[in-house]
Amino acid sequence: ERKAMIECQHKKLSIRRQSKLLGINRNRLRTGVTKTSQEDEDIMRHLDELHTRWPFLGQRKLIEELKDQGIQIGRKRLRRLMKVMGIEAIAPKPPLSQPAPGHKVYPYLLRHRKITEVDEVWCTDITYIPMATGHAYLIAIMDWHSRAVLAWELSNTADTAMCLRALRRALSSGRRPEIFNTDQGSQFTSQEWIQAIKSEGIQVSMDGKGRWIDNVFIERLWRSLKYEKIRLWSYEDIPELEGHIREWMDYYNHRRKHQQLQYQTPWAVYAAPERVAA
Repeated sequence: ERKAMIECQHKKLSIRRQSKLLGINRNRLRTGVTKTSQEDEDIMRHLDELHTRWPFLGQRKLIEELKDQGIQIGRKRLRRLMKVMGIEAIAPKPPLSQPAPGHKVYPYLLRHRKITEVDEVWCTDITYIPMATGHAYLIAIMDWHSRAVLAWELSNTADTAMCLRALRRALSSGRRPEIFNTDQGSQFTSQEWIQAIKSEGIQVSMDGKGRWIDNVFIERLWRSLKYEKIRLWSYEDIPELEGHIREWMDYYNHRRKHQQLQYQTPWAVYAAPERVAA
């Protein structure tokens, strides 16, 4: 192991020089280091609360809001933390989520289209959830017409694998949408995700640039979840958080009545589409 050859107290060669000679990235010499410090985690909790309450606030206004809470932060650091969280102000601007270099971006197929049937369109999104120590990411897959949550997955990393697990769970019912709409995030422009969608005969649709409204229903889901459940508790670990999310999702699907659904629950509409008026 080349890392074992590094001598921290070498009299003539610095660690930088030893790393260069051995072809080792110096960052890999540090073990047990998390990507974000405890201070960053605390700031991200405040950011998550601000973004959930006022999702239209941009970086400058967020900095001012944090100042009011006694938190001094520069724009560069704020930008980095917002990138970790995967959040942006919902206002006309550059893309809300950036695809990875080389990933194909697909057109938005829902403009001027009236969605009147279940399984006509599914959509998905990822949100950041703070915990007492660290944070987690939650993905949900929703039927656009009924607003029913078909599957969800919780993880400490917002990677494509998490998204694929949720997708497989949603598809396990045997039902398929005509169109699957996502944002332009790297998870949803990845070859693995696109291949999984197309292999089921589903059309791929992606939100346009600066078009947060294109996926507004699932944005409302996150807002409801955080205000009605997440903000009321403190979570020590992912299993505890997962239990609370499962309880709320069950309530949302099977007990929470929606005015736009003629005061039916999302799952009643999804399970019995013939009962829903166009």
